[in-house]
Amino acid sequence: MYTQSFSVPDEGDKQAALKTVPKPQSAAEAELQKRFDERIDADGRIEPRDWMPEAYRKTLVRQISQHAHSEIVGMLPEGNWISRAPSLKRKAILIAKVQDEGGHGLYLYSAAETLGTSRDQMLDGLHSGKAKYSSIFNYPTLSWADMGVIGWLVDGAAIMNQIPLCRCSYGPYARAMVRVCKEESFHQRQGYEALLVMMKGSQAQREMVQDAVNRYWWKCLAMFGPPDADSPNSAQGTRWGIKRISNDDLRQKFVDATVPQAEVLGVSLPDPDLKWNEARGHYDYGAIDWDEFWQVVNGHGPMNRERLATRVKAHDDGAWVRDAAVAHADKQKQRALKSAA
Repeated sequence: MYTQSFSVPDEGDKQAALKTVPKPQSAAEAELQKRFDERIDADGRIEPRDWMPEAYRKTLVRQISQHAHSEIVGMLPEGNWISRAPSLKRKAILIAKVQDEGGHGLYLYSAAETLGTSRDQMLDGLHSGKAKYSSIFNYPTLSWADMGVIGWLVDGAAIMNQIPLCRCSYGPYARAMVRVCKEESFHQRQGYEALLVMMKGSQAQREMVQDAVNRYWWKCLAMFGPPDADSPNSAQGTRWGIKRISNDDLRQKFVDATVPQAEVLGVSLPDPDLKWNEARGHYDYGAIDWDEFWQVVNGHGPMNRERLATRVKAHDDGAWVRDAAVAHADKQKQRALKSAA
């Protein structure tokens, strides 16, 4: 789901940070670069068959694949609660949501494949631990209230990140995000509605919601990526039209939108420094623990190993389905050739 901001070098690609765009090596490449720049400057779309700088291609593959990985790993914390949902209605809603997230991953892998990277390559990167995904999914879901808070806060942060991606300069990514954003918006409303119901329940239910908010609030603020001053690729991503709004501006928009929602819900946000700043016209908020963020991103969170092991097992267990699909496709192709002969 989860961010235009979370685009960091994968493991083993520590030198991937882009300092400058490589200069064209020939007059022909210079002309192609010029046309590319003109299209970007005109806020146009780049399509798969169009010429593009290799650095632009690599940046998109990294960001889109990390986004896709986040969607399918994001199915796991919620999938654990399907069998424990408190009612048939909530079970059906959660199943539908998890299915949506799987679909988002498929859209995004398909978009990345148009850049010349195969799905097998991307999944190999994920399963080997080299590829990154959103750190938010490496924490345990301890109660049913977590399902509502993930919908309200995590998906709310995802929407704030993803709406600008509908205007991304790369066509397949932008078009995929239109449907993803519609579904994520529904997920956010569903999560908030579930919390409203709990907050009208017993004292134990209200405490459960508050506990989940306390655990997820700061992690959601970190989802927007490191501060702009510590995000070296942001300027280039903005120049290319991949990134539309800075990490810090997105984070501020999220805080400003969420505080009134929390007041209606009746929960407090766990930040003693959170207050309205009349001069700025925004809410001030406290310091984020970036050491924890990077520790989890680099594979040392409470659930990193379990999440990855679950994904690898699911992929291995599904090998027979993929093999059967390939065999069926080959059989159909042979039949078509035989009929044509």
